[in-house]
Amino acid sequence: MALFKKGGKSQAFQPSVEYKGNRRYVGRAETVAYVLNDAAASLNISDFYERYIFDVVKIDFNYLALHNIVATIWDIINDTFIGVIVERTRTRWGKFKPYMLFGQIPLMIIGLFYWVIPFVFPGAAADYLPKLIFYSIMMMVQETAGTFTSIANTGFMTTITPNPVERTRLITMAHLLSHIFEDLPKQIFGILYDLVINKVVKWELPNLFAGFGLACAILSTIFVMYFFTISRERVQQSVERPSVIQGLKAIVNNKPVLIQVISSFLSGFSIGKSRTNFYIDVIGSITWKTIVGIPAFPVKFISYSFVAPLRKRFSTKALWIFEDAWTDMLWMVVFGIGSINNNFMNKKVILPMMGIEEIFEMCIYGLRRVIPNEIVNESMDYCEWKNGYRAEAMTGVAQSLIAKLQNTVMGSINAIVMKKIGYQQGLEIGTQTTKTKWWIFALGTGIPIITSSLGIIPKFFYPLNAEMRNQMYTELQERRDRMAKIMQEGSEEETKLAAQAEIKGEFTNK
Repeated sequence: MALFKKGGKSQAFQPSVEYKGNRRYVGRAETVAYVLNDAAASLNISDFYERYIFDVVKIDFNYLALHNIVATIWDIINDTFIGVIVERTRTRWGKFKPYMLFGQIPLMIIGLFYWVIPFVFPGAAADYLPKLIFYSIMMMVQETAGTFTSIANTGFMTTITPNPVERTRLITMAHLLSHIFEDLPKQIFGILYDLVINKVVKWELPNLFAGFGLACAILSTIFVMYFFTISRERVQQSVERPSVIQGLKAIVNNKPVLIQVISSFLSGFSIGKSRTNFYIDVIGSITWKTIVGIPAFPVKFISYSFVAPLRKRFSTKALWIFEDAWTDMLWMVVFGIGSINNNFMNKKVILPMMGIEEIFEMCIYGLRRVIPNEIVNESMDYCEWKNGYRAEAMTGVAQSLIAKLQNTVMGSINAIVMKKIGYQQGLEIGTQTTKTKWWIFALGTGIPIITSSLGIIPKFFYPLNAEMRNQMYTELQERRDRMAKIMQEGSEEETKLAAQAEIKGEFTNK
């Protein structure tokens, strides 16, 4: 249950209304599909995307910086139109489901081409123009399809049940169960990657990436399609389609969303690179990342049992702040110790340190996965409560555009930073200079924390407390019931008038 503070004391959120007997709207089969859909989002080898671009495809760092700028201009143009299209969609399937279908299939197809670039351009130089153009076109098409699916998936999750308690249960269950198998591709791939780069097995890296990349793309698509076939939207949209102006209004006056956007914006100035690079270029083996994480692995699952007790004692805002500060503090300790006497290259020091960090970080893993998702969902309910209509698509696009603009700048900066620290693409593993290795370590530990630290400040101003949240869900339940009754018993004209009154804020619970 969501927790908030009132008058200096923590209060648990108890639904003021009984959501039709507090029943569960989502059945067993749909719950299984929900878990699989959640797993599909992380069923990939994303930890190795940078290594794929650095050492297999070999895209020049300067070009990557330029590509980020061009791609963002494209995003600004197409994201705006996509948001309006999705926001005004009304079909017999619902508002979001069509885009889950028609976006996922193009993503899979493009994904297939993504993993065969080395075979299309074998041995091509990092600055070979046809390869760069091919890469850019694929990334831009993939980004467009990804925008449709991202907006649709996020919006759909806020409408799968009107019961916030059940929604919390689904989020927790999905994150908990999907971890059982979603990390396996990365772990298995990491072991095989080490065997290949250390020449223990005579495979080629392009074949390894292509095999795993294609398998993950196909399997994740199957999971999404299964979820698509048996799930449905249960929180109804307003009959009247909100205008673009109304969609923008819903962003401006939605304080929970504004807090999230500002926090993400300030955090987005993070300069850093994946710690996968540290394990490969400094330690010399990505398998050590898996070994270091073994003691923490069971803690990750146990951490979900901490969520309910912590929420009974602390507010959602406090937990949101805590999980951020806790992880940052742990990585700053690792960064500090690793920077003394070149400990970052001493396996006997740095690997146990990172293993201990993983254990303590995983203690709040459940909070990190559940709390932000709940905040997103209740922000959409807040929009419906305040404005009389939901604006998931326009809100998602606004957040996405801000993030993409910032990611473009920071992505270009990060690409340039890699060149400035002396990183050489395609070198044998472990042969970067000591200075470059320290920067790789710093970019994976301390520097991202320092450069993103301002993002925690807006979280202190999160507006929803227990009283307001109870009031919101009570009035939403009454309002939805009344609108449903009008739609069932009233004429078409009466339904239309009621919908218009709702959007104008004239529809009350009296």
